[in-house]
Amino acid sequence: MALQLERNRRSGETAALQPRLLGVTNQPASSLAKQVDYVLPTLAGAEIGVAATKTFVNQLVVFACVTLELAYERGAIADDVLQRHLAQLHQLPIKIEQVLEQEGVIKDLAHRLVAAQHCIVLGHGVNWAIALEGALKLKETTYLHAEGYAAGEFMHGPIALLDASIPVIAIAPAGSPYPAMLPTLRKAKSHGAPMIGIVTANNASETADLFDPAIVLPAIDELLSPILTVIPLQLLAYHIAVQRGLDVDRPRNITKTLTA
Repeated sequence: MALQLERNRRSGETAALQPRLLGVTNQPASSLAKQVDYVLPTLAGAEIGVAATKTFVNQLVVFACVTLELAYERGAIADDVLQRHLAQLHQLPIKIEQVLEQEGVIKDLAHRLVAAQHCIVLGHGVNWAIALEGALKLKETTYLHAEGYAAGEFMHGPIALLDASIPVIAIAPAGSPYPAMLPTLRKAKSHGAPMIGIVTANNASETADLFDPAIVLPAIDELLSPILTVIPLQLLAYHIAVQRGLDVDRPRNITKTLTA
């Protein structure tokens, strides 16, 4: 409907002002693909579960590629920086396997959180969106009340929610946002909140006194870090739901519409 509205909105304009529509989809034969001028397939295959996981991760990869291509074509990125990002993209399958190897740690963490009623997920910079996505997955699959916040904004009111019964999950990989997050995280810990970290190998030692536990991801460029940081949150939501005896693929009150 949004696509059709955009076409209708510009129907009286000149050819130069007609919409150029790009679809990102895991189903190249979908109704969306038929309405757009260009399609970028995620190649993820059909997403059977309502709480999408693999399609979300693949969409992040597609948008990272689009961003790098646009930056290169506009002369906004140096060639050596582009090549470094491309090399990191090619290493993603190996790094994702390394994340999945920590499923035992995540399963144990799920056992600790299975009785929780509320949870806070904090992110900063590009990982703010992942905090929102992680909180959404917890809501959808576990029915746990979870809220995602930008770490800098959390100090201005929502931190009043914290006590020892509300765990905080902090997405804190190494990178430019990380130092700015530290005061917020230490303040949250001072309120007695259980602190759970998602960090990277190149800053794990700095957070040893802050998180219990910390899920340590492989080092990765900040731009691409959301592709890794979202996976522990997806697994955590899955294992909490399973331990609560819930149907992970079919959350209550949510329906999945598949349009051919």
